[in-house]
Amino acid sequence: QVQLVESGGGLVQTGGSLRLSCVASGDTFSNYAMGWFRQAPGKERAFVASISRSGESTYYADSVKGRFTISRDNTKNTVFLQMNSLKFDDTAIYYCAATPGPTQGLYDYWGQGTEVTVSS
Repeated sequence: QVQLVESGGGLVQTGGSLRLSCVASGDTFSNYAMGWFRQAPGKERAFVASISRSGESTYYADSVKGRFTISRDNTKNTVFLQMNSLKFDDTAIYYCAATPGPTQGLYDYWGQGTEVTVSS
């Protein structure tokens, strides 16, 4: 079973950038596809981006395409989410997740979340 810890959230102005990190422990990191999800105030949790075990394949929600980039470093057991051109609507708690199944399937393991606030 894998444990996930996110970091890198904070307060940023509209148009700014943040880089989120998620460190995994407890199992072989490269056995898991990884994803980022977010939950905005009053809304359900939503998919943001995902990356395959090797990092060769990535997927994005339409709302973040061209602005966010997901990547991973299997030597450091870490997945990243580079967020550029941030908008007010990107304000949310961001969660890292892992799955031993398909990259676009259901995610089994979740971190505690890191909060991102974008001020207008």
